[in-house]
Amino acid sequence: MTRVLVTGGAGAVGSNLVTALLRDGHDVIVLDDLSSGHRWLVPEGAHLVEGSVTSRDTLDRAFRHSPEFVFHLAALFANQNSVEHPRRDLDVNGVGTLNMLERSHDAGVEKFLFCSSSCVYGPKPSMEEADRDFLPETPYAFTKLLGEHYAEFWCRHHGLDVVTVRPFNVFGPGELPGQYRNVIPNFFDIALRGEPLPITGTGDETRDFTYVDDVVDGMKRAMFSQTEPGEVFNLGSGRETRIIDLAERINDLVGNPAGLRFLPRRAWDHVPRRVASIERARSRLGYEPVTALDAGLERTFDWLRELRG
Repeated sequence: MTRVLVTGGAGAVGSNLVTALLRDGHDVIVLDDLSSGHRWLVPEGAHLVEGSVTSRDTLDRAFRHSPEFVFHLAALFANQNSVEHPRRDLDVNGVGTLNMLERSHDAGVEKFLFCSSSCVYGPKPSMEEADRDFLPETPYAFTKLLGEHYAEFWCRHHGLDVVTVRPFNVFGPGELPGQYRNVIPNFFDIALRGEPLPITGTGDETRDFTYVDDVVDGMKRAMFSQTEPGEVFNLGSGRETRIIDLAERINDLVGNPAGLRFLPRRAWDHVPRRVASIERARSRLGYEPVTALDAGLERTFDWLRELRG
């Protein structure tokens, strides 16, 4: 049985990844400090090591299980949180990633997956992996790009087999609404309260909303396929959705008549369009996102309603 360590495995994407790995027959260790994840999201059958990737004691306990593969998803999430808490962002996303690379190399881990972010591209019209001219705009984007550089160095200098993925606007069951969470669970929460959905900007801004099961599939393919050392893959849907269209779809799905309200654009957000180029993941990994936005929204809504009872 293959032993797999997933940091951030009590979060939205991590818990779905852990579920899939357990289903595939892996022995899974979850490392999470539960600052934004939840113990009840850790699937039965996984072994939880509670603590931070910044803690030596926690890492000792996690690597005592001798993992063969490491998925490093743990991070201080995300842009607004990093703007308000840049030092903590650097500690978790920068030093924490460095810690995980060091420990994985020392433990003889077979392969290490670093979960970066589409935020590293910044306000660029082209979002292709071969592009090295990045324009990150927030501490979260800075530290995700820093993590990529550290991962590349550990691969090149220390011989650790590393692969990096850049997910695009992941959504789906497992993510609760909250101050620093993504737009979709927060839109659902506001719509369920019968309030107008807040649009920061004109609403014509686009994002590439990618259902969590598709991202999990891409992560598994990146980890367990033969990849080039240090290779990077976008994991998105390859489709753009205007924020105003997303809001209207959620209002329609919930049956919320309150409509929309428009607010000033956030000071740090200058990205008018975001859509992934996924040709590399398609050709190299056989990655193919299969969940349409409407289907993903319906499944997310069903999960949130069931959670509310």
